[in-house]
Amino acid sequence: MKENVVICGIGYTRIGEHWDKSLRELAVEASLKALEDSGFDHVDAIYVSNMMSGMLQEQEHLGALVATYLGLRGIPACKVEAACGSGGMAIHQAFLAVSSGYYKTVLVVGVEKMSDRTTSEVTLALASAEDREYVISTGATFVGLNALLYRAYMLKYGVRQESIAKFPVIEHENALNAPHAQFRRKITLEDVLSSPLIADPLHLLECAPLGDGAAALVISCEEEAKNNKCDAVRIIGSAAATDILSLYEREDLLTLYATVKASQKAYEMAGIKPKDVDLLEVHDAFSILAPISLEDLGFAKKGEGWKLIEKEEVALSGRIPTNTMGGLKARGHPIGATGIYQAVDAILQLRNDAGKNQVDNASVALLQSIGGVGGTVTVNILKR
Repeated sequence: MKENVVICGIGYTRIGEHWDKSLRELAVEASLKALEDSGFDHVDAIYVSNMMSGMLQEQEHLGALVATYLGLRGIPACKVEAACGSGGMAIHQAFLAVSSGYYKTVLVVGVEKMSDRTTSEVTLALASAEDREYVISTGATFVGLNALLYRAYMLKYGVRQESIAKFPVIEHENALNAPHAQFRRKITLEDVLSSPLIADPLHLLECAPLGDGAAALVISCEEEAKNNKCDAVRIIGSAAATDILSLYEREDLLTLYATVKASQKAYEMAGIKPKDVDLLEVHDAFSILAPISLEDLGFAKKGEGWKLIEKEEVALSGRIPTNTMGGLKARGHPIGATGIYQAVDAILQLRNDAGKNQVDNASVALLQSIGGVGGTVTVNILKR
């Protein structure tokens, strides 16, 4: 690596059902806000993170589409796809491009629009992140696959469901003060456990919702950021890894190997250990992913991630504040944009701009972005 890499601009829309805005309009809105926040009037390249535009909007070639509507004709642009982990992967690709010195400034924008299509259409599109020929053809869905993890976790470690289902309750509490969150309301543990079963034992209120949204970052080398006098946050570690795609072929259902591998690389690059991290953004598309991720990232021993949830160590006032703006469950999960929203939420903390959710003395944040059921994972570490 030749260059120190920083994020010097953020932009985002509220997550929700944007019936009056198209995918391109959401992407452009977030991008313009990020460019304004950074003070940059140009970028050298654009990465657009998205998973399902080809299926849900019948629109691909998003790089050129976004460049066109930003008035940036001529610059290189492309789409980055890694299922639900597309946003984290786009950050990683931008990091590599800038750290190499080839580009000085890159715009990363994540966008997804799901509310215009039926739940069954979106469910089928989401399932394309798994092996369609050998897994999805059996009738499996992502909810079903994560339900298998949930049941296996409780059986192996003797854990009560209440200890895991408390995580969405904590996230909804955090989302109350996040103006961009999709669901800004409190829920109780009783609400979670009495909500409909989607795939036993997963309840509705343990699953991230469908929604539309876009978020963007301006990523630059440190020299350019200094010249532009922007409020920059450094990327001190960035890594990606894959696992065997399908659960049935893995030797250990309850370890996301890609998380372990990517986090080890990112920690080494950043020169830190888990104890040095002040706040976390974990990819909780389903509640069971929270304890597993806490373990695989090194914040709890194997089979003990649920204890951090039960004891509220992951709450804003806890030892390791996690998903401080509501996470995928309450802030929202517009698939291709989710990893970018994680970065936005972390940067608000590191800039001391998180309002009532501000974590005291926040200096280092770790972001974990998962594609599929751990088939792809990126870990990005940011420092004030």
